[in-house]
Amino acid sequence: MLKYIETTGRNEDDAIAAALSQLGLERDDVSVEIIGRAKAGFLGIGSTPAKVRVSYEVPDEVPQPVKAEIPVTKSQPVKTEPYAAKPPEQKKQSAVPLKRPAAASEPSTDQDEVSIQITSFLDGLFQHMEISAQAVVTHGDEESYDVVLEGENLGSLIGRRGETLDAIQQLTGYAVNHTRSKRVRIRLDAENYRAKREEALQRLAEKTAARVVKYRRNVTLEAMNAYERHVIHAALQEVPNISTYSTGVEPHRRTVVAFSPEK
Repeated sequence: MLKYIETTGRNEDDAIAAALSQLGLERDDVSVEIIGRAKAGFLGIGSTPAKVRVSYEVPDEVPQPVKAEIPVTKSQPVKTEPYAAKPPEQKKQSAVPLKRPAAASEPSTDQDEVSIQITSFLDGLFQHMEISAQAVVTHGDEESYDVVLEGENLGSLIGRRGETLDAIQQLTGYAVNHTRSKRVRIRLDAENYRAKREEALQRLAEKTAARVVKYRRNVTLEAMNAYERHVIHAALQEVPNISTYSTGVEPHRRTVVAFSPEK
């Protein structure tokens, strides 16, 4: 289920930071739409804050099953036979119950259950896709899990610019989070694709910023997912005379690298 909140701030970055603080989410977990840009006014008169709309995913509510009423039937009378005395039986010695040794393993934690859910879902998915791959799950920082896919010829799981990998990551997140009250974040990678893609995006951000400063014209990049847009924003956050913001709606949302002489 998609929800959103609207916040304001001195500039777009402050408005986005205020929304992330309220939601307790990270930048790549949300989509941001600029509703209104900040205006300085004249001598502080007539100034208006920046306004943004931040959209985020929440698990759908699972309907509770309705219990069916079981009809009560009248019991039939039971026929009894005349009492017949039985010969006395010899008393048997009561068996002494054997004490079972205590289990050495500790009960599984919630983190272990999440890892099992991730592995089980991906194993079933790869079986249907007829792909030989194995998921190695590790617990990262708080409420996040890193999943590395291992196998040969995993290019089909990565897809064009990681589109297939992103889709599998999103499906895995839905499969794990739709029954949980507290959301966990899952990061999926194969053949070190994420690191390679991040380096390529950082180089793209630097080249684009240099062109924007040189010609003093804004440049709109190609459509990217939330994670890739976050890499662009982070790479250019401290670059002089450069600001970034996102425009459009998913899955065609794009990052704009803008010339900002006041920054």
